[in-house]
Amino acid sequence: MKIAVIHDQLREFGGAERVLFSILELFPDADIFTSTFDWESLGQHKSHIDPKKVKTTWFGKIPLVNKYYSPLRFLTPQIWESLDLSAYDLVISSTGSWMCKGVKTKKPTVHISYIHHPPRYLYGYETAIEWQKYWVIKVYAYVVNHFLRKWDFEASQRPDYLIANSVETQSRITKFYHRPSVVIYPPVTIPKEMNPNNASQDYYITVSRLARAKHVDVLIKAANKHSLPLKIVGVGRDETSLRAMAGKSVEFVGNVNDSELANLYRHARAFVFASVDEEFGIAPVEAMGRGVPVIAFASGGMKETVKNGINGYLYDELTPESFFTALLKFNNLSDEKKQLMRKNSRIESEKYSERNFKKQFMDFVRSHTK
Repeated sequence: MKIAVIHDQLREFGGAERVLFSILELFPDADIFTSTFDWESLGQHKSHIDPKKVKTTWFGKIPLVNKYYSPLRFLTPQIWESLDLSAYDLVISSTGSWMCKGVKTKKPTVHISYIHHPPRYLYGYETAIEWQKYWVIKVYAYVVNHFLRKWDFEASQRPDYLIANSVETQSRITKFYHRPSVVIYPPVTIPKEMNPNNASQDYYITVSRLARAKHVDVLIKAANKHSLPLKIVGVGRDETSLRAMAGKSVEFVGNVNDSELANLYRHARAFVFASVDEEFGIAPVEAMGRGVPVIAFASGGMKETVKNGINGYLYDELTPESFFTALLKFNNLSDEKKQLMRKNSRIESEKYSERNFKKQFMDFVRSHTK
């Protein structure tokens, strides 16, 4: 088969790009299409993709578009409808905020769309910035988003099959698109072995973009009040304000490579998380793979991967007090029960391995392209 893989945009490495790279390993001869492309922004993950194989749309050729792409979202329908995919037997779209599921195909081409999430900004979910407080942006978004919501629904009807990255995302697909979907969890990098039992547990850790919807401030406030040793891995637009509120027990580590992160997990007591409406949550599952239990806000995909009292704890209110109460439950466990929780974390993580993703995805493609 001649295959095209469509990805919203390639300007950073995150969970969506991890899915993309796994799909490309399954179909190494596929042509790759994306709206905008910044190879350097992929950092240490650049080796996963050959820039010569990436075909950027006309939108990606606009000067400075990688810097000012957000206000140009109103062009999304034109971006994807301009692609001619008539030469392909199979089209696989990997899509979220930029809605590349809206590409047009005709029979006998089969279009399978992997949905990371319906666009958060269109359906009332928290986004990286609180754009509603700026009246100019609010008026602009009110007008543009109304038309984009209508187009997003239309676009969601175009693929032949929809795959959701979690039960949480599947429920949103049902709610907003009125379509069935199959859940195939995204690939998570799981090490061959969990952390050794004799490693000291010296601090709590979180790995996250420092953005509004991640609510890292909740973790910092709890750490300040109770002198909790907390390491924060990641960068983002809210870093300056978060640093300003952090006390002496909080350390900002920034971006780290895979070996550095593995060493940080080696000495972590637990992974702590306060993100709201996370569609899946790869970072917590990566921590589980190292045998690190997770303490997370009971929201979105966290309710699928964190089993309360088994491989971590969920807290129900997005407050430092509710988080700290869950943390106390973990701290009050005996060493034997903590060790069992570490083993259970590892067992849970193995459900989401890259090997499982590739098998399930390939099985789906084979069964729907006969």
